[in-house]
Order: sequence, then structure tokens, then C-alpha cells
Amino acid sequence: MNSTAAGWLQWLLLVAALAACHVPLGNYIARIFTGASHWRVERGIYKLAGIDPDADMRWSGYARSVLAFSAVSVLFLYLIERTQHWLFLSIGMSDVSPDTAWNTAVSFTTNTNWQNYSGESTMSYLTQMGGLAVQNFLSAAVGLAVAVAVIRGFVRSRTDRLGNFWVDMTRAVLRLLLPLAVLGAIILVAGGVVENFTAYHTVTTLAGGHQTIVGGPVASQEVIKELGNNGGGFYNANSAHPFENPNPFTDWFEIFLILLIPFSLPRAFGTMVGDDKQGWALVAVMAILWAAAVGGISFFEAHLGTAGAAPQLAHGAYEGVEVRFGTPGCALFAASTTTTSTGAVNCFHDSLTPFGGGIALTDMALGEVAPGGIGAGMYGLLILAVVTVFAAGLMVGRTPEYVRKKIRPAEMKYAALYFLTLPVVILTMAGLSIGTRIGQSAIFNPGPHGLTEIVYAFTSMANNNGSAFAGLGTAARWYQITGGITMLLGRFAPEIFALGLAGSLARQAPVPETAGTLDTRTPLFVGMVVGVVLILVGLTYFPALALGPFAEGLR
Repeated sequence: MNSTAAGWLQWLLLVAALAACHVPLGNYIARIFTGASHWRVERGIYKLAGIDPDADMRWSGYARSVLAFSAVSVLFLYLIERTQHWLFLSIGMSDVSPDTAWNTAVSFTTNTNWQNYSGESTMSYLTQMGGLAVQNFLSAAVGLAVAVAVIRGFVRSRTDRLGNFWVDMTRAVLRLLLPLAVLGAIILVAGGVVENFTAYHTVTTLAGGHQTIVGGPVASQEVIKELGNNGGGFYNANSAHPFENPNPFTDWFEIFLILLIPFSLPRAFGTMVGDDKQGWALVAVMAILWAAAVGGISFFEAHLGTAGAAPQLAHGAYEGVEVRFGTPGCALFAASTTTTSTGAVNCFHDSLTPFGGGIALTDMALGEVAPGGIGAGMYGLLILAVVTVFAAGLMVGRTPEYVRKKIRPAEMKYAALYFLTLPVVILTMAGLSIGTRIGQSAIFNPGPHGLTEIVYAFTSMANNNGSAFAGLGTAARWYQITGGITMLLGRFAPEIFALGLAGSLARQAPVPETAGTLDTRTPLFVGMVVGVVLILVGLTYFPALALGPFAEGLR
């Protein structure tokens, strides 16, 4: 079977598997967050932590809980990294430097998993599984909890309450992420992903050289890294490493894990608001943008090279591509990881063709709503839908409505702040890095490609993605510190504005549909949302894209 046919088969099997899981998993997620009863183990956690599970929070209290929990998580993870030499399962690793510990603690708490280090030579087993893997669960659960709170803003009326953050986060971990992770880890181990506590082994090769064989609790971290849209990797080579991703089956399964929950959340939204067609419309938007990303990267990687000879002779641009997966596997993984906030990679994104890399950059600049990160993609797409109906209302001269709630100036202020935050952070940080000597010192590739690397890095960090173009020296102190600030602002500022929007909607009473109400369940609305997404990104990032990947690809 040639690589093109294999790529089509992989894509079709993936679509079929996601379609089969969409309804049952979406319905289950809705039941998790609408049920009134608490599991016994959950009640034990609430009692131990002094939490009243029946207390309902205003949006501001919900936001404070998110920030407080995340602040404690950063401090806890930083402490583990700085003292790992003194803890058990240290496997001889020294303590992590302050700059790297700060950046990594922020990275994993914000669901970014940006890594300025090689995991197998920097982090102990305890840090990997007791710090990083734990945050993979918790940061994903925080994003999912915020998405559920935003959905409640559409469901509830005449109240300023959005639920209980601690209950939502606990249920997300115990009822959704943990069961799926256990099942997924078993499948990965059966597929050949390693899971052990063996010490590092140095072996002598047939040529007389020496090679260090690194083991570790890999499968248990790999599954939640993909399922929770975290990214990062146990090894420096990430999901291109044969211990993390041994064969084409595990590669396909990891892509499936990346997309599983984000593509199921629109069904949960439709179920919770009592209108499944609303969910179908949103999942259609996600599917269109994701398919376009997969098709675009696949096309440019198969047909447009930069090395002179036609890449068709080698079945695609193969520099930086793991031969076990080929260019179709690279393109599918790259599109899926950049349209979500995952950031895991099975090929070298810095080696993508200029236009292929430009599409990966654009995927993240969309705000990762196609389908987006776990939770973050859902509330991001809901805010885009609000912007779309507002724009449509201006065109026809009536007050816009979405899911029986009026979109007034108060809601649009929150929506505008949500979408202005990321471009301001990304372009400001990129501009400072280009315009200052300290930022320029770590730019190893001058010209358009170097600009792409810088914009890609800050776009990845602000959108909590974590993938990278590797030609930039982001281990320098400037990028460690500014990167941590970028990840914090990119994660929590949009969450605060999303919760503020939800609180404003929850205080409204639902309005009945009339003949003049825009039907938000139709293909027309789906097309309008797609158009709004592309226009917002195009107007904001086109200059940077034109000077970076476009200029490189056209020269």
C-alpha cells in the first residue's frame, strides 16, 4: 500500500471512530456535570478538603477558585522540580534550574506543556509521574470545568451562579479523564509503549559505541498527555520516539485520543441546552476547520519542497519525518495537534515546508477551536458563535440572540476582550524579542524563517499548545521568563473573560424565538462561524504570516 492510500485509510478510520464515540461520550459528559449525586470517593475528597459540594458560585468566585488552584499547582510543581535530587526515584537527576523550573511549572499548570529541556536527561521519574503527569490531569480538568460553567451560562436564567468549580474539576478527573486514561494506557502498553521503573542502561553497540537506553513510566504519561490535550513528552523526541510511539497503530490511537473529548463536547453542549442541533452545528464548524488543516498540510508536505528536487520522488518532503509514519502520518498528527492545544509531535515541525508550517501556525492562531483543547476549544467556539450572531444582528438591524439569550453590549465586551487578549500578548512578546538585543541573541535563523520561529513560539505558548519550531533558543533566560508570562496570560485571561460572559448570560431570562431569530442550527450559520473565525485570524495575523511563512515559501 502506498503512502497516499495509507494516509486516506488512516484518516477515514479516524473519522469513523470519532463519529462512533461522538454521541455516547458527549451524552456521558453531559450526565457527569448535570447529575446531583456525588460518588463516595468524591464526598471523601470534599470532606478532606473542606469543600461544600452543594455550594453554588458566582462567576467571580468560580474564576478566583480557578486562579487559586492554579497558583498552588505552580508552586507545588516548582518545589518538586527544585528538590527532585533529594526525593525518591531521582535516578541520579540533579535539581532543575530556577528558570527552567519556573517555565515548566507554569507550562504544565496551564495545559501548555512547553518544554525547554530534554525529559530523559532532566526530570526524575517522580517528577515525571508525580508532578508533570498529575498536572496533565488537573490542568485538563480545569479547562473542562470552565467550559461547563460557560455552558451553564446559556442554560440558567435569573441567577448569577455557575456551579461549583471544585465539584466540576473533581468529576472531570474521576469520572472522565481517569477511566479513559486507564483504558488508553492498557492499549498503549499492549501496542509496545514502555511502562517501567528500570534504571538507565548503557549498552555497547555492534560498532563499538555506547548508547544509553532510557525506560520509565511512559505509557501512563503518554495517554493523559494526548487525552488531556497537554502535549510535551517523556523523551526529547516526543511522540516520534519509539518508546512513546512504537508503530503506526499507536500513532493512530494517539491522534484519536487527542481529538476524542474535544469532538464530543459539542454533543454535551447540545444535550445540556436541550437542543442537539446546536451541538451538531458546532461540531460541523470544528470538523470543517480540522479537515481543512489536515488537507492543507498534507498537500504542501506531499507537493511543495524546498530542497530543489521534486519531493514527489520521495513521496513527500521527508526531512524531519519519522519514516515509520511517513508524510501522511506527519501531516495528520501535525494538524490534529495544532488545531487542539496538545503540542505533541511525531515529526519535526521546523522541517515542515514553509506553507505547511504556516498552516500549523495558523491553526494555533485560530484560537484552537477546531476542535480546540479540552474545554478551551468549546468555550472559545461558543464565544465565536456569540460574535457571529452579533455580526449577523448588525446586518439585519435586530438584537442578536443565541440559544435563547440576547447578546447585548455587556456580552460583546467580554467576547471582545477574550479575542483581543491573545493577539496583544503574542505580537507584543514577539515584537520585544525581535526588537531587543537580549531577544535577538537566541535567534539562530535570520530572515523569514527566524520570524516564523518566534511568532510560532509565542503563538504556541499563548494558545497553550506547546509545539515548537526548534530553531529558536527558547532555553535562554529571556524566553524562559517571557514564555512563562505568556502562558499565564494566554490561559487565564481568556478564562476570566469567558466566565464573565457566562455570568452575564446566566442573569438573563430566556427569550422566545420569533420569525426574525437567526436559526443557529443551519448550514448557513455554520458557514458564517467559519467565516468569522478566518476573518478574525486573517485580519490579526496576516502581516506576521506574510513576512514569515508566506515570504519564505514564495521566494
